[in-house]
Amino acid sequence: MRRILMLAACSLFLYGKGFAMLRVCHNVSDSLPLRLVACEGKAQGTYYIVKYLSADTASLQRQVDSVFRVIDHSLSLYQPGSLINQFNAIGRVVMDEHMATVIQKSVETNRATGGLFDITVKPLVYLWGFGVKKPSFRGVPPADSIKATMPYIGSRYLRVSGKTLTTAKQGVQIDCNGIAQGYTVDVIGKFLETKGIHNYLVDVGGELCARGFNAQHQRWSVGIERPSKGDTTYEPVPGIVRLAEEGIATSGNYRRFFDQGKTRYAHTIHPLTGEALHNNIISVTVLAKDCFTADAFDNPLILMGVQQGISWIESHPQYGLSALYIFRADDGTIQEAFTKGFEKRLE
Repeated sequence: MRRILMLAACSLFLYGKGFAMLRVCHNVSDSLPLRLVACEGKAQGTYYIVKYLSADTASLQRQVDSVFRVIDHSLSLYQPGSLINQFNAIGRVVMDEHMATVIQKSVETNRATGGLFDITVKPLVYLWGFGVKKPSFRGVPPADSIKATMPYIGSRYLRVSGKTLTTAKQGVQIDCNGIAQGYTVDVIGKFLETKGIHNYLVDVGGELCARGFNAQHQRWSVGIERPSKGDTTYEPVPGIVRLAEEGIATSGNYRRFFDQGKTRYAHTIHPLTGEALHNNIISVTVLAKDCFTADAFDNPLILMGVQQGISWIESHPQYGLSALYIFRADDGTIQEAFTKGFEKRLE
């Protein structure tokens, strides 16, 4: 699904494919040779790949799939009866641990970004034709339709009391797709750690986290497609980022979009204006301490734009973010800009 910047589907360089052996000792008893094990499948409307080093080569596929099912029961708009669908139907739900964690992070990110991240955009997502149900026609909705929907947008309408989530205004609905995938990546990683696995890479639809080392005792490497200098045809050159106990996520205008006239409208919705993304940014890739955080901030950062986004990151060091922007310049060339932290990581 990635074009200029592809974190997994076509440009993921995972060193140590196969069953190469490595001894990595975390304690005195952990001295058995470790082998590279992989499991993969489909979940959350995309693919997943999990790679890890373990002395036990028995596949964890079924248990990983079980983790996905539990999270989908909480946060999937595609699953009838999920907790998020229960909330959207009646404006009230008793949350499980997964939903409560995601709601809390969503509200915090909403405040941190001045409202640029907002899970109550679901009515707008459907209005623009990017919802679960595919529209018979996709195009720019009438201005009066957007205006009529905006009164139902705003995390200020969400109320949390203990484990119960309610809305202060009927008609407010939530869509956690902009953050749930990153959360899932980290949950899978923590699951591996409960199995005594300390060296792994988890990739869910191009959102990734990594810990430890690969079979060559190097940091797990992610291939990134970057534009060649002065490119106008999206011709990429390879780049590499080595993940060191962190997560990486991407938001872009190439995954889900439609073109109307000479303008491309992407599935990222601006919650303050009701407009679908249609600026000059092709993608933004965010590095953070975990994938949950990276995924939470990639959408608001692409809405901010290149200069404002970079300035925001550098003026908010408490979030530990770094980013790479790929964008079309005024002369039509494809260019990139990055925070100082990200520039140092590119190989």
